[in-house]
Amino acid sequence: MVAKITQKMIDFSKGNLHDINHFIKVYGYAKTIGQLENLDEKTQLTLEVAALVHDIACPLCREKYGTARGDLQEKEGLVLAHDFLQGTGLDAEIIDRVAFLVGHHHTLEGVDGIDWQILLEADYLVNADEGKQTKEKIEARMANMFKTASGTALLKSMYSKILED
Repeated sequence: MVAKITQKMIDFSKGNLHDINHFIKVYGYAKTIGQLENLDEKTQLTLEVAALVHDIACPLCREKYGTARGDLQEKEGLVLAHDFLQGTGLDAEIIDRVAFLVGHHHTLEGVDGIDWQILLEADYLVNADEGKQTKEKIEARMANMFKTASGTALLKSMYSKILED
């Protein structure tokens, strides 16, 4: 099922390699953190699907607003993700949760589940590289956003050269 959703999301991206590479990397980190944190099967599936579709609103936002700012992605993404996942075989509860996560994947307050927390962490692991984050910004995110032991360990390992400077 995840492979079919991956293919569907790649098709949806219409050859935008940046978007495709971004969500594939976020998916990889989310899957890894979720497995290291021993998530149950349903939560792991929810997380993996949310990671694949978390930026589904980016193309629309770029076209409609001229930017894909996080708040706009959240505003447009919730409905897009919900509609996109219809007919995939996922049960309604998982689709609703994925849509919620997509609608909150830039919101750091009110995190109500390990799936949301890991999605935030996985997305930042990729965004820190794509945005060429500074040591100070990475340290601040590590202190105020990262909560899982696995996500924190990945952040420290991945950005060890920057953090050592």
